Amino acid sequence: MAVQQTQEVEQADALGERTRFDALYAETFKNLQEGSLVDGRVVAFLPDGVVVDIGYKSEGIIPQSEFSEDELKQLAVGSPIQVFLEAREDMEGNLVLSKEKADRMKVWGDLEKLHEAGTPINGKIITRVKGGLIIDIGVKAFLPGSQVDLRPTRDLDRLLGQTVPVKIIKMNHLRSNVVVSRRVLLEETREKRRQETLSNIQEGQWIDGVVKNITEYGAFVDLGGVDGLLHITDMSWGRISHPSELFSVGQKASVMILRHDKETGRISLGYKQKSVDPWLLADQAYPVGSRVKGKVVSVTDYGAFVELEPGVEGLIHISEMSWSHEVKHPSKLVSVGQTVDAVVLSIDPKARKISLGMKQMESNPWEVVEQKYPIGSVIEGTVKSLTDFGVFVGLEEGIDGLIHVSDLSWTKRVTHPSEVLAKGDKIKAVVLKIDPSKERLSLGYKQLASDPWEQAMEQFKAGQQVEGKVVRHAEFGFFVELVEGVEGLVHASEAGGDAADRESKKLEELYPVGQTVACKIVKIDRADRKIGLSIKALQKEADRDELRRFQEEQGAFDQTLGRAAGRSKRSKKSDETS
Repeated sequence: MAVQQTQEVEQADALGERTRFDALYAETFKNLQEGSLVDGRVVAFLPDGVVVDIGYKSEGIIPQSEFSEDELKQLAVGSPIQVFLEAREDMEGNLVLSKEKADRMKVWGDLEKLHEAGTPINGKIITRVKGGLIIDIGVKAFLPGSQVDLRPTRDLDRLLGQTVPVKIIKMNHLRSNVVVSRRVLLEETREKRRQETLSNIQEGQWIDGVVKNITEYGAFVDLGGVDGLLHITDMSWGRISHPSELFSVGQKASVMILRHDKETGRISLGYKQKSVDPWLLADQAYPVGSRVKGKVVSVTDYGAFVELEPGVEGLIHISEMSWSHEVKHPSKLVSVGQTVDAVVLSIDPKARKISLGMKQMESNPWEVVEQKYPIGSVIEGTVKSLTDFGVFVGLEEGIDGLIHVSDLSWTKRVTHPSEVLAKGDKIKAVVLKIDPSKERLSLGYKQLASDPWEQAMEQFKAGQQVEGKVVRHAEFGFFVELVEGVEGLVHASEAGGDAADRESKKLEELYPVGQTVACKIVKIDRADRKIGLSIKALQKEADRDELRRFQEEQGAFDQTLGRAAGRSKRSKKSDETS
């Protein structure tokens, strides 16, 4: 009986102990949520796994494949370990634990902290996908192409395998989606460098930079987060066609801060300032009258620019290329790259201008033109060109003479030189006037013959009766050729003729071209070489002469009658007496 009671007491105690243990376990495991991290310890090693106790009624086995070799070497029985509780029991009643998922969950936790704090993280770029790159930051994250660099990068393959710092800009744990940016960090770095650079730069300061971009008008240089413009005019004292002649993208260059506009942030840079401005000593190096040698660097319509040294150019105007005036364009005499000799005509260092002359390398033919072609001498030449005002005649290289249209003929009214001469004609002319300072030589063509007007002035006098042939008509009258080369004008009011005829007929009908007419010279103007003729005056004179003859004849008749009457009276008286 006593034994039986003792056994019942022991059983009751054991049952109570078990009940207390179950209650304690239940309380403990309430905090173990599936899908969460739990702490455990290694209790044993199996050939294919690691046994881990998390304080549950059973242990869990984690496959060795979820451990690296280094991690397995560091583990021992009793080592603490954090695992992921996937399920409390599997089909066999065992815990389902995962080391790999625990690591991943810890990584996500760390990433969330980094994302919230905005802390950068290093990652290794492992592959390229559409629109960007995949980078390993503990989990696979997407790095968009637009976030790879400050500028769009076409060749993304060059970054494969590189470890770069990035910043998490977007993440979703449930979707396992992480987006990172490298550009954000580069912009932050650039801005930091920019502020440091801006706070330190001063005008006149030399600073090292890297050529970032090249355009037609200059190059942009990165000074350390700040870009400055190196204009093409500040690259060299000499002439350059394009900035690429001196610089290339990525090239390091030491430049000077010329101007810094703090309001706009613009920075102007200089490179040519490394050397002394050659124009400061140009007047000493190239005095007026000195002979120089240079290379033609540019040809324009009005002349050629010649480089005497880097940064110093002179202009040879087209008028200073040859003593001859036949040069229509500088390209007929010089070409780019050609080396020429010249004389310094003038220099203005302040305006950075030098005037050069090529023709001055030879003697000026105009200096001896007066000796070679004295006034009054007869020369021979070739008609080179015709203009409205005259004819240019070439005498020799660099010497042309002008025959004015008024000096082509004594008698003809020449409206254009082509009426008398043609281009290429070999002619003779008389030297009328020379002006070497203005390089002008006046010639006369009509002076080869005597002036018919001089003879006419001696031959014809006012009041003289002349005959001539009608040569042409005008609104105010018609012209009569008295001798070859000398014409007189019969004004319409001096045409004469019958009044009835003048009213019914025009002058062209009364006096047609070719008709010979008799006129009276009523006026002679030696200065203007004009002779005034009148048919009317001649007719009046003829009428007066006829009247005079009539009167004379009438008087003679009257005298005859008087004599006859006298004789009759005397005869009658004699008869009466008788």
